[in-house]
Amino acid sequence: MELSAEQLLEKYCDNTHHPYEVKRLSMMIFDGVSENLKELSGKNRRILEAAALLHDIGYSIDSKNHNKHSQKIVLDYGLNGFSQREKEIVSCICRYHRGSMPDKTEHEIYCNFDKKERKTVKRLAGILKIADGLDRASISLIKKIRINYDEENNITEFYLTSINPDFRPDIPIRKKDLFEIGFKTQVVFKFEA
Repeated sequence: MELSAEQLLEKYCDNTHHPYEVKRLSMMIFDGVSENLKELSGKNRRILEAAALLHDIGYSIDSKNHNKHSQKIVLDYGLNGFSQREKEIVSCICRYHRGSMPDKTEHEIYCNFDKKERKTVKRLAGILKIADGLDRASISLIKKIRINYDEENNITEFYLTSINPDFRPDIPIRKKDLFEIGFKTQVVFKFEA
């Protein structure tokens, strides 16, 4: 029997605060990107929601390669309400939220996707990677994310509003690479009071 994303999370994760916070941040980024940069489908939003909840379930097996273990758990247990192809996409988004970049010559599942599916994985995993970085310490400091796209300079600006005005995370700066590749844009983080 396939489990829902929430059931898989409950089964494999003792502390669910971080996954739900990453989901919240991912949805803010997704909505801002869809409105200001590139329209994304409701189906993609649903896929990202599931991946955001499940990205760290692999910690139940091993912390070092938890992203690969998260992918395996999603593939082994499936996801209720998702097609087989959508489950594979969710699993890849979980895998690429950290570590190596997607590689269509090396990575078995990813290489079986068509060009559009590979682009979806890069874009959604790029969003997840930034959201995960914004909650790195699992302390929910980001209150609001506003996205602005400067078309003339091809720059996507992330305006972050924190509950702590002194909070200036450096993690998302290191985690913006996949977003930049997926959306073919440069990312700049700015802070708002």
